[in-house]
Amino acid sequence: MRARLTAIFLTVATALLALAPAALGADGEGLYGRTDDKVITFFAFGVIAFFAILVTVLSLLQIRLDNRKDRRTQDLKRLGS
Repeated sequence: MRARLTAIFLTVATALLALAPAALGADGEGLYGRTDDKVITFFAFGVIAFFAILVTVLSLLQIRLDNRKDRRTQDLKRLGS
């Protein structure tokens, strides 16, 4: 039963992905408008900036969690537990 549902899901997902490009495009013009090199370049820079900010935020979060773990470890050693 589970294998059949998985097969159906994969078939539907593949069909949707295959038909998606033709759904909203007409003569090279989609929802945004004409897509030229400038649009693609700025979109790619936006993706790069998004992931750079995401990595920075995750790094700061990891530093904070490491400091918290170190403080907790020091407190446990100090209290003799």
